[in-house]
Amino acid sequence: MKIDWQKIRDFLNYQIIEGDAAKGEFHFDLWMLILVIVGLLLTSLFLRLVKNFFTRKMEPADKLKFQSIFKFFNYLVYLIVILVILHSSGINLTGILTASAAIFVGIGFALQDFFKDIIAGITILVDKSVLVNDVVEMNDKVARVFEIKLRSTRAITRDDKVLIIPNHLFLSEIIFNYTQNHTKTRESVHVGVAYGSDVKKVERILIECAKAEKTILKSPEPFVMFNNFGDSSLDFGIYFFVRDSFTDPRIKSNLRFAIDAAFRENGITIPFPQRDVHFYQSNPISHTQASINGSENIN
Repeated sequence: MKIDWQKIRDFLNYQIIEGDAAKGEFHFDLWMLILVIVGLLLTSLFLRLVKNFFTRKMEPADKLKFQSIFKFFNYLVYLIVILVILHSSGINLTGILTASAAIFVGIGFALQDFFKDIIAGITILVDKSVLVNDVVEMNDKVARVFEIKLRSTRAITRDDKVLIIPNHLFLSEIIFNYTQNHTKTRESVHVGVAYGSDVKKVERILIECAKAEKTILKSPEPFVMFNNFGDSSLDFGIYFFVRDSFTDPRIKSNLRFAIDAAFRENGITIPFPQRDVHFYQSNPISHTQASINGSENIN
């Protein structure tokens, strides 16, 4: 069976996008499409081998970080491969790039925040400023990080709502990381007692309530500070350490219940704000005169 090479060449030279190659016009034929597909397949295989080579001895957490960064690197490699294949096939890309310069500038302005997030995501993954399971506070919202991607970081709040944080905010905003160094954090509950209360007794009750709460660590031990002589109360604070700061609102609530019950049993009062108002008048008001003036105003 004789192979008709001319038909094969004609088939491969079939122009998907027509243009005169002799005049330097852009054209795209079936042969170029095949080259692009084969080139992308070989590039994908090569990148997979490179990724497996570098991640074979990595810890699971570091492997995930490397894969996130490597994914962004893949896009750049694919783009370069496509441009090289098209250029080597005789396509003059200079005219296309020049004509698309204004479009690229507009796209660049539109995607500047996107690339800012990408760069910030790479920075976060490299310097480990935020890790999965870290408890962070941003804009008065406390959340536990469960996923870090190149563009955004996802965290779950105490209300079981997902908080999506653009990565560039980690570089431009002040963020509290409760668990960056260790999982222990110091928390506190503040309470005021009436003037005249036995302050040593108050201290003893507060420490007993903290030690009775199972979720509060025994070491370091809880301690009490006499914070201030307030306007209406003697202000105390009970300071303690917990293992999971993400659940500390419930711990504080349990401790407040215990303190309120203990104060009631021991006759210690938690006062409310009070003010003494004094009226000073040089000339007493005559009730008769006030009645007459009132009648005149009515008439």
